[in-house]
Amino acid sequence: MAVRVQVEPFDLDHDLRKSGPRGAGAMAAFVGTVRDYSDASDILAMEIEHYPGMTEKELERVSRTAMKRYDILDSLVIHRYGHMEPEDPIVLVAVWSLHRAAAFDACRFLIDVLKVSAPFWKKEITPAGARWVTDCPGCRAGTRHGHVHPGVLEER
Repeated sequence: MAVRVQVEPFDLDHDLRKSGPRGAGAMAAFVGTVRDYSDASDILAMEIEHYPGMTEKELERVSRTAMKRYDILDSLVIHRYGHMEPEDPIVLVAVWSLHRAAAFDACRFLIDVLKVSAPFWKKEITPAGARWVTDCPGCRAGTRHGHVHPGVLEER
C-alpha cells in the first residue's frame, strides 16, 4: 500500500511498473484528469489545495479499508495539488489482486471514497474568474450509471 500527495505530474507507466506485487493476476487503474468544462463554463486551469499530513492520513485510512474489504494484494494512490491545466492528470488509483473482480471493485471504492473524504479543495479558473468547486451530489454518490451536469453534458 502506497500513498503520495505531490505537486509534480506522475508518470503512469513508471509508477505502475515500480509498484504492485509480483504474482498479481489483475491490476485495475483509474486516472482522473482536469476537465476543460464545468457548469457550462470553460475551465482554463485548476488549483488544488490540501491539508498536509491530514490528507495523507485519510488516503492511508481509505487504502487500509480497501485492503480489508476486498481481496486485494496491494494499492497505490497518488494525488496532485497545485496549479494544473486541462488534460493534466490529477489522481492515480491502482489496485492489484489475484482476480479482476476484486481489482475493479477496490479501485472504484478507493476513488469514490477518497473523492468525498480526503481534504482537498479545488478552485476552477474560468474566463469569468476563479471559483471554488462545490459538491456535486452525483459525483459524491459515485453513481454506477453516471449522472448529468445540466447544461454541460446531456445524456444521449
